Amino acid sequence: MTKGYALITGASAGLGAEFARQLASQGWNLILVARREARLVDFARELADSFGVTVRTCVADLVDPEAPAAVEQFCQAENLQVDWLVNNAGVAGPDLLEDRDWSQQRDFFQLMMLSVAELCHRFVRGMADRGFGRVVNVASVAGRIPRSGGCNYGPSKTYLVALSEELNLTVAGRGVNVSALCPGFTHTDFHQTAGLSDMKAQMPKWLWYSADVVVRDGIRGVESCKPVVVSGRLYRWLDPLFQSVLTRRLFRIKARPD
Repeated sequence: MTKGYALITGASAGLGAEFARQLASQGWNLILVARREARLVDFARELADSFGVTVRTCVADLVDPEAPAAVEQFCQAENLQVDWLVNNAGVAGPDLLEDRDWSQQRDFFQLMMLSVAELCHRFVRGMADRGFGRVVNVASVAGRIPRSGGCNYGPSKTYLVALSEELNLTVAGRGVNVSALCPGFTHTDFHQTAGLSDMKAQMPKWLWYSADVVVRDGIRGVESCKPVVVSGRLYRWLDPLFQSVLTRRLFRIKARPD
C-alpha cells in the first residue's frame, strides 16, 4: 500500500534524485520538481517502473519568484497532498564581491533562501493542520562555520539551518518534523556542474561520502525530529568543534592578503 506524496526540488540529479529513490522505496508517491523536463520525465518513468509508486513531474525553475506559487497551484489542481517536502535545489552561486552583476546575486538568493522559505510557507501549514509532515531543507557543513571565500554559499546554508530549527520548534508539537540536512563533501554531479571538478580531484578521498549515505542520514534524522542533521561520521565528529566557543576560532580560515 502506497503512502502520500513527497515533493522534492532539484529532483533530477544528485541528492534530490537519491531522496526520490529512497522515499519511493518506502512507498511514498513522488512529485518531482526540476528545470530539465526531458530528464525529469525519464527519471519519473524509471522510478515508477522500479518501485510501483505514482510519480508526477512539475517543471519549474525556482530562480523565478513565481515558481513556488506555481508548484503549489500544480499540487492543488491535481489534488496532491504533500506530506514530505525536500528542499534540495541549489547551486554553488556567484562570488558576492567579485561577480558584479547584481541580478546573478539576486537570483542566487531567490533560489537558495527565498524559494525554500516560500515553499515552507505554502506547504508546512497544511501539514500541521493535518497532524503529519516531514520537511528536509538541504543545507551544508559550510553553513556551520564561517570562512573566507565567495560569501554567499555558506551564509545561504546558515539561513536554512536557522529556518529549520525555528520551524521545528514551532510545528514539531503538531506532528511535523523539520530538519536541516548538513552534508560535507558528497559524491554527486554538483561539483562538475559548478566547475569544481579539479578541486574535487585534488582533495583526499576520505573527506567524501556517497549520496545514499547522506540521504539515509537525512531521512533517519528527520524521522527522529532532529532539527540539524550533520551527515557522515567525520563531519559529526567535527561539528561540535566547529560550534564550540573554545575551538571555533581555530577553524576560521581567513583569506591571505594579496
